Amino acid sequence: MMEAILREGLSALSLPTEGIPALTRYAGLLAEKNQVMNLTAITDPAGVARLHFLDSAALLALADLRGKRVVDVGTGAGFPGLPLKILEPSIRLTLLDAQRKRVDFLREVCEELGLEDVECVHSRAEDFAGSHREGFDLAVSRAVAALPVLAELSLPLVKAGGKFLAMKSVDSNEELSAAGRAVNLLGGRLEKPIDYVISGTDIPRRLVIITKITETQKKYPRTFAKIKKNPL
Repeated sequence: MMEAILREGLSALSLPTEGIPALTRYAGLLAEKNQVMNLTAITDPAGVARLHFLDSAALLALADLRGKRVVDVGTGAGFPGLPLKILEPSIRLTLLDAQRKRVDFLREVCEELGLEDVECVHSRAEDFAGSHREGFDLAVSRAVAALPVLAELSLPLVKAGGKFLAMKSVDSNEELSAAGRAVNLLGGRLEKPIDYVISGTDIPRRLVIITKITETQKKYPRTFAKIKKNPL
């Protein structure tokens, strides 16, 4: 069932289907590990295929990630980064998460699938930025943090001319408005968001696009305690 859902969904997105066996294996590893640690509340194969894999895959239909150096900030169980890498192998991917157990799981998945040019990093984003400023063409995130917070954690990692792509709910107009000042302070520019529907569902989603215009001031990102207490 999962293979059929993925084939139909990827075809609808005009994306290649060669990665389906790897995605299916990834789903099996996710289900197995989810029995001993909380990686996802979505456990049925159809839900994983649509709400994790095809939702992540939508980025490949909406933005050019080919050959790009990409960091997935707050990747969790690997979304959207790992499906993007599986479907577009030319991506040079860094999966970044603050929980060691999640990162250990992601390393296991990458080894099992034989993925190359993937670095799984256990670190807080604000600490990682200290040695990787302006080091990526693209930052992506499907984390649930508010956009001003995500922007401060992610934009310092993106080089000028690059982009930060944040996957959000369509009910994020207020959040977008609140993020304007933060984005400007961090050297970015909010572009017109792109609303889409997850392939094979009627679930609407939104891709927030922030273009990096100038280098981010060295004082950002602040410590997470300060970011959380006083968002930009």
